[in-house]
Amino acid sequence: MINATINLYKQAYSGLTRNIWLLSIVMLINRSGTMVLAFLTLYNKELGFTIEQGGWVVAIYGIGSFIGAYIGGKLSDSFGFYNTQFGALFFGGIMFIVLGQMNSYLSICVCTFILSLINESFRPANATAIAHYSNPKNRTQSFSLVRLAINLGWGIGIALGGFLASINYHLLFWVDGFTNTTAAIILLLILPRISLEQQKDPSKNSSIVEEVRTKDSPFKDHSFLFFLGFVILFASCFFQLFTTVPIFFKENLHLNEFWIGIIMAINGILIAMFEMLIVFKLEGRRPYLLFIALGTGFMGFAFLILNIPLANGFLIAIFAVLMLTVAEMVSMPFMNSYYISKTNEQTRGRFAGMYTMAWSAAQVIGSSTGSLIADKLGFNNLWLIVAVVCIISAAGFYWLLQKKIKGLIKNAPLIGAFLMD
Repeated sequence: MINATINLYKQAYSGLTRNIWLLSIVMLINRSGTMVLAFLTLYNKELGFTIEQGGWVVAIYGIGSFIGAYIGGKLSDSFGFYNTQFGALFFGGIMFIVLGQMNSYLSICVCTFILSLINESFRPANATAIAHYSNPKNRTQSFSLVRLAINLGWGIGIALGGFLASINYHLLFWVDGFTNTTAAIILLLILPRISLEQQKDPSKNSSIVEEVRTKDSPFKDHSFLFFLGFVILFASCFFQLFTTVPIFFKENLHLNEFWIGIIMAINGILIAMFEMLIVFKLEGRRPYLLFIALGTGFMGFAFLILNIPLANGFLIAIFAVLMLTVAEMVSMPFMNSYYISKTNEQTRGRFAGMYTMAWSAAQVIGSSTGSLIADKLGFNNLWLIVAVVCIISAAGFYWLLQKKIKGLIKNAPLIGAFLMD
């Protein structure tokens, strides 16, 4: 039994390129300091602002990240993902430290916007880098390895963040800034520089050249645009984990910052332990969209758990986070693979930018409406609404799958190939 488990882990991690492993190290260092965003609403409440005001600060971060994602996608295609990643990490780290020095609500909002504009331009460049360093056969595994590093770092950072917040909230900004800038320097030291020419020419990439199945613009790919719409619904619900859920844990379940940090860290730790195995076992067995739909529906169920009237708030919190983590592991890795399958080396940054923009839009929508609903209607109604939105999103992803199957049946007698997409 033990040997079988060890072999399963070996298989799950085999075949990945050296550069993917190095990029994962950079992400582990960066995310080990990730703590500001998770505690941003609580930080604003600590400064004397309302829950709604705190929600709007996170929403402003989303607005900045929406614009930053577009800029990052353009920069990645125009100047290269390597340079874009470095600039976003380094200057984003500086802005974390600057934000921690702000006290007035206006200055916090302005600095939050600038921070997100810079920091979130990293995501489309990073997605482009992962696609460049991997090949179609292990692309989902490659994304999952980077997600593993991100979530392992998240587990470390959020637990440390809960401890630091119980001492002084300003420490969060210093640590987040330091790890960002350190990751930028490590990126330069361990990852070989990729020129724009190398990025654009697949023959200069050691990865297997994939069959190109893409539109020259994301705006011409209607199924991709529908996909982004359902992603916005999904992510608007998911972002409650970083906005309203911590406040619910503190005010309704009566947990302090230390235990909130520990519970939130479980999410990252479980993903680090099991997501690669799940992806390895599921990859290629069913369409990506089916896994995405199942995970989205399961996430709706996870939020309903928060309405269970148990006396022990700690158990409710743990159970809900466990269910949310399972939903995340089943759905999110395959979202990346689905949209990357629609791109090539010339358009990847733009598609990645649009995908990141969808998440940024969801951060604005989810943070502002979630905190408003919680403030006006209460948390119980919020979790019911979130569950319904998850069901609608899951139905949307499943509709896209059926639409794809019908198109394959119409255009090709041999439809077995759809299982790989």
